[in-house]
Amino acid sequence: MLSLFDATSDPTAPNPAERAAELRGLIQRHDVLYYQHDQPEISDRAYDALFQELVEIERVHPELRTIDSPTQRVGGEPIKDFATVEHRTPMLSLANSYTREEVLDFDRRVREGLGVDTVGYVCELKYDGVAMSLTYVDGVLVMGATRGDGERGDDVTANVRTIRSIPLSLASSDIRNAVVRGEVYMLEKTFLEINERADEAGEKRYANPRNLTAGTLKQKDSAMAAARKLEFVAYYLETPDRAITTHAESIETLSAMGFVTGRAVQTCASIDDVLTFIDRWDSERDTLPFQIDGIVVKVNAIAHQQELGAVARSPRWAFAYKYEALKATTTLNDITLQVGRTGVVTPVAELQPTLLAGSTISRATLHNEDFVQQLGLCIGDTVIIEKGGDVIPKVSGVDTTRRTEGATPWSMPHHCPCPRNAPLHRPEGEANWYCDDGQCPWQLRRRLEHFAGRDAMDIDGLGERAIDQFITAGLLTSIADIYSLASRRDDIVQLDRWAPKSVDRLLAGIEASKQQPYARVLFSLGIRFVGEGVAKILARAFPSIDQLIAATHDELTAVHEIGSSIADSIIDVAHDPSARELIEQLRAAGLQFTGQAPTIVSRAFEGQTFVVTGELTSMSRKEAHDAIEARGGKAAGSVSKKTTYVVAGASAGSKLAKAQELGVPVIDEEAFRSLLSTS
Repeated sequence: MLSLFDATSDPTAPNPAERAAELRGLIQRHDVLYYQHDQPEISDRAYDALFQELVEIERVHPELRTIDSPTQRVGGEPIKDFATVEHRTPMLSLANSYTREEVLDFDRRVREGLGVDTVGYVCELKYDGVAMSLTYVDGVLVMGATRGDGERGDDVTANVRTIRSIPLSLASSDIRNAVVRGEVYMLEKTFLEINERADEAGEKRYANPRNLTAGTLKQKDSAMAAARKLEFVAYYLETPDRAITTHAESIETLSAMGFVTGRAVQTCASIDDVLTFIDRWDSERDTLPFQIDGIVVKVNAIAHQQELGAVARSPRWAFAYKYEALKATTTLNDITLQVGRTGVVTPVAELQPTLLAGSTISRATLHNEDFVQQLGLCIGDTVIIEKGGDVIPKVSGVDTTRRTEGATPWSMPHHCPCPRNAPLHRPEGEANWYCDDGQCPWQLRRRLEHFAGRDAMDIDGLGERAIDQFITAGLLTSIADIYSLASRRDDIVQLDRWAPKSVDRLLAGIEASKQQPYARVLFSLGIRFVGEGVAKILARAFPSIDQLIAATHDELTAVHEIGSSIADSIIDVAHDPSARELIEQLRAAGLQFTGQAPTIVSRAFEGQTFVVTGELTSMSRKEAHDAIEARGGKAAGSVSKKTTYVVAGASAGSKLAKAQELGVPVIDEEAFRSLLSTS
């Protein structure tokens, strides 16, 4: 029997290669009409017919199957593992604002930083989803990666390809190579349907769309990911193929490339327009078919963004305005205590489970004893809960008009709730109570959870349940014990839910964690005030743990963005025998306590300070900073009388004006490159 598409047997049949190319173009066009413009021109049945025709051509002629064919959205083989990949440009996180005063203060800082009277902004809805980076080479999608820690994320390309609103090839003739970033999210309708199916199957319901989206992206079966119908909205474009001068232009370009862009994107001439946009969507956000948790505000001019730069992990040219979540009332069933890894004891509200902004809330922090007393809480009260501007629920008030006779006043216990029952103390002038028992199992749990967590050592298999089991069984009495678990393999296998394969996976995860870079290890130690961003700064400034703990207070605070509190915390570690012992135990286990020292080309710039401003054409600003530091110089972020040179690229703004005002020498990019080549 002849195939319908066997052109060699039937001269009247369509040419398979030409028809396949035509079908791919038609399907891509209808995808754009459906997902981007919400204006389908054909029925679902007609679309499916086109798709099945292409499937049949590629079945008969597998040599015509291309990587960007719509038929290749779902892979056949299960994903074995998610590789870690580095982002070419770090994926920064946005600072949050919650009040009009904070919005106006942001505008003031931006105007002062640029030395201008007014600034143009772009406002977008802040989709409540998972940040995603897409890489296109020669017009074809080659990688999709999660944000991760901002510098490294997980390669989830197989699952990203299942998202129909993400083009597998770019609808652009001139832009062929690009990094596109945006948010993967789920429509509320889809989320409700999935939970309905879970109810019917007697399975556990999912808490909220964002968590389900994150879990779907880590599915090892791409067919399962496809079935959950994720969506994508693009908001960032980086490409060497076209010069783009404003964020608004990048959004327009993304749309022309075939991407879905924000439901509401507005260019604002002033901060007053920004506030109007914020107010509008505060009242209209409940009309959207998906969840948002605020508004993203960005400086429009790319040159201004580059000049403003970033601090730690957040850009100075953008912020997220977080809306106050809808409030709900529920019953306070009890108040329990939670012990943190630093010994802080926090009261926690145990609530009658209730739905709030898409999440089922059963617990909420009560901060400290004073907070409980100020609210006047009693066990059994009807309380008001909200999410504020964050994902963590909190109790914001109590409805005393509904208080019953059985309501019981609460007072702070004076002993740790752990089995050791150690006494608690509250230092004079502080709001928190502390447990100082170094053997407190609850503190150990929190320290272990932090150390093994995804953003820290990322030890596969060592989650909260495993840590709880191991502490109870006496297998973990300190962080260092993690690296002795291989010798306790037989003991682990005897525990509930631990089969040989799961033990092997855990031990492999522990062994793999030894390759985590020095900065991650430093963050994992849980030093007070040393978050991910600060750990990276310290690791660059002090390329080994020995250099770090030997540093003086002045040496520490001389590092850009390291303040007195961080310096004091590092010095406390240096003088704590137990902390020093832990570091030596982990070093002996094979963890990385040495980073890569900055490459030193020469000492030609020693004692000199450079400020790079404006747009450079032959190198990035980071590359310029690295080149300065490699020659012994200092790359600063602001101009002063002590500045040796200001390197002014195109569209240089207030820093150039400040240099001219102070009489600081200004050189252009060509002169800077000449300095580099002769040094």
